[in-house]
Amino acid sequence: MTPESPSGQRPPPLLAARQITAGYGSVPVVRGVSVEAAPGEVALVIGPNGAGKSTLIKSLNGELSLMGGSVQLAGEDISGLSENQRAARGLGYVPQSRDVFGPLAVTENLEMGGYTLPRRAAQARVAEILDRFSQLARLRKREAQTLSGGERKLLAIARALVAEPTALMLDEPTANLSPAVAEHVLAEVIGGLAGSGRAILLIEQRLALALDAATWVYVLVDGEPRFSGSAQAFKSLPDMGAVFFASTAVASAQSHAQAPKPNGAP
Repeated sequence: MTPESPSGQRPPPLLAARQITAGYGSVPVVRGVSVEAAPGEVALVIGPNGAGKSTLIKSLNGELSLMGGSVQLAGEDISGLSENQRAARGLGYVPQSRDVFGPLAVTENLEMGGYTLPRRAAQARVAEILDRFSQLARLRKREAQTLSGGERKLLAIARALVAEPTALMLDEPTANLSPAVAEHVLAEVIGGLAGSGRAILLIEQRLALALDAATWVYVLVDGEPRFSGSAQAFKSLPDMGAVFFASTAVASAQSHAQAPKPNGAP
């Protein structure tokens, strides 16, 4: 993960969503939400159920049209592009559900991940992915629907990597996984992807595990932003839970996270 610079500033973002308003039909679910992820960062989005986290990520992916705001990838405005066009520009997405093709074999699922690439390039990328993920290589002929929950999620992430995304968005990748498997996915797999220089935008409910992997934290409540700060600043709050519930706690939490530190303070 990329640390903050000595001045306390984050590195320039690869993925930047500004003042996003989005929803279903004419009804906005998220309003005025801004999130960023720089190369090497895991930017974590958390909040209560119904806060609009999945709506936000779907609007960044192009599944939902924006009602307001903009999405930039590597400095290019991709707000008007389709899902396929965003994928071709380098934006990867792993949804919470329907993340693999059950009747298809592991190798066939990976090949589907290379649909934006020329055939030979896709085949080469699949070979590279199987080299990287030895567990999947051993299962290459198995149908996805016969895999364990952890194996399926690993396949979903690997499939998204076939297209070589520079930024990867994951919607609750540890849902329905055992604690041990969830820890492996967050610490080893997702942490490793950030370590390789990708920008990661992560939605996750397992707060303690996710905070260990995160660089930056965004909190959504009722579709609106409640907190933005480094993972360390969030973990240092006197009452992290108060950010989710009491509006009066928000100003205190934000001022605590953003207050200048004395010289030499961590």
